[in-house]
Amino acid sequence: MKKTDGTEQRKTDVKVSLIGGHRLEGETLHERTLTVSFVGGADVDLTGIEIPDGAELRITKLSLIGGVSLKVRPDVVVEVHGIRLGGVKDDGPIEPGGPTVRIDAWGLLGGVTVTRW
Repeated sequence: MKKTDGTEQRKTDVKVSLIGGHRLEGETLHERTLTVSFVGGADVDLTGIEIPDGAELRITKLSLIGGVSLKVRPDVVVEVHGIRLGGVKDDGPIEPGGPTVRIDAWGLLGGVTVTRW
């Protein structure tokens, strides 16, 4: 579908559950993903996909209890935003100049952990 200005419309994936988290694989994601749960985190593996340089992938996590575990390539820049009681564990990109993954984590308990492969 095209927007009125001729650009491609971005697709948004929505995952909802009351109890239990979500496992998200890179090849099943679009540019934007929203995952909502009362109790449960999100396990996101982006190591199997090629994200073009300059592209931005956005993942929004809403939950009372549950964090985000993210696996990315060494060159991916990860930006974490939102409010939660829990920290962010990320050593930063190992290689410069890669694509950006933005995590918006909103919740009461749960941090964000980034693992680079």
